[in-house]
Amino acid sequence: MPLLLVRNDITKMTVDAIVNAANPSLLGGGGVDGAIHRAAGPELLAECRTLGGCRTGEARITGAYRLHARYVIHTVGPIWRGGGCGEEHLLRSCYRHSLELAADHGCETVAFPLISSGVYGYPKGDAFRVATEAIAAFLEDHDLTVYLVLFDRAAFLLGGEHDAVQSFIDDAYAETELKKPWNLYSNRWAREPRETLDEDTGELFAPSALEDACYAAGAPEPAKRPKTAPKSQDLETMLKGLDEGFSRTLLRLIDEKGMTDVQCYKRANISRKLFSKIRSDPHYKPSKTTAVAFALALELTLPETQSLLSRAGFTLSHSYLGDVIIEYCIREKRYNVLDVNELLFSYDQPLLGS
Repeated sequence: MPLLLVRNDITKMTVDAIVNAANPSLLGGGGVDGAIHRAAGPELLAECRTLGGCRTGEARITGAYRLHARYVIHTVGPIWRGGGCGEEHLLRSCYRHSLELAADHGCETVAFPLISSGVYGYPKGDAFRVATEAIAAFLEDHDLTVYLVLFDRAAFLLGGEHDAVQSFIDDAYAETELKKPWNLYSNRWAREPRETLDEDTGELFAPSALEDACYAAGAPEPAKRPKTAPKSQDLETMLKGLDEGFSRTLLRLIDEKGMTDVQCYKRANISRKLFSKIRSDPHYKPSKTTAVAFALALELTLPETQSLLSRAGFTLSHSYLGDVIIEYCIREKRYNVLDVNELLFSYDQPLLGS
C-alpha cells in the first residue's frame, strides 16, 4: 500500500516499473503503447522482438532503457465485446500478472495506465473499477506503491453518482452562505463574525438571537452588550490539561474497533513506513489527508471524525470542496478510501492516504 491516482504522462513517471498496455505482438502500436516505445527508444523494440509476443491477460518484462524506470512490464488487455466474453476476468489477470512480475523483480513502485480503456473500447468507469479492485486485492499481501496514471479528471469515474454528490455540495455551500449575517452597509453577506470589540472598553459583544433576527430584517443596529469573559487560567494549568494527542487516540480507536494495525493502515491507504512513524511518536502530527484516511478506515461517524481531526489541529469545513465531499461520503457510509479518492480525483481535490 498505497494505491495513488495521479494525472501525468506515464512515460515521465520515475518508478521502478512502468506498465505498458501492449498488443499481442509486443512490437509497439498507438496510444500508450506507442508513447512508451518512442520514449524508451529502439532498444525496447529490439528486446521485445525476442519475447515471441504475449497472450491476452498475461504479462512480460523488459528493460526500460531511456525511460525513468528500471523495467517496462508489457500486458495485453482484452478487447471489449459487450462484457460477456470474459473481459473482466482477463483484465483482472493483466493487473495481477503485472504486479506479480514487479514483486518478483524487487520493484517497490509501479505505474499503470488504465488498461484496455482506449482503442480496445473497455468502458472507462468499469475499467477503473476493475483496476482499483485488482490492485487493492494484491496490495493486501504486498508492500508496493502503485500509481494509476490518468490523463485528466475523468468525470466518467463518478458515473450516475455525480448528481447526488453535486447536490450535496451545492446544499453545503448554500447553508454556509445562509449562516452569514447580512451587512446593511455593504449590502452583502458579511464574512466576519457578528461578535465585535468595543474600542473604548475592550469588551466583547455578541447579539442575542432576537437582535440577530432584527438585524437580518433590516432594523437599526442594537445597542451592544458585554459578553461575559471566561475566567482566565495560568499557562501551567492549561498545559496540564492537554487532550490526548492524535497518535494515542488513533491507537486507542484501533483497539476499540477490534482491528489490527495492518488492517487499519491498509484500509487507510497508508504505507507501513508512515504508520510506524505515527505509532512510535506520541506527538506525531499527520497531514489532514492522512488523518481523514484513518477516520474512514475506522468507519467513524462525522462527530467522531471531527474529534479525531481536532487531535491533529484540523476540522472539516463547508468552506472547502474536498471537506464537503468527505462529509458526503461519511454521511453515506462510504468508507472505502479508494472510492472516496475516486470522487476527490474527479473534482481535482487532494487525495487521501500516503
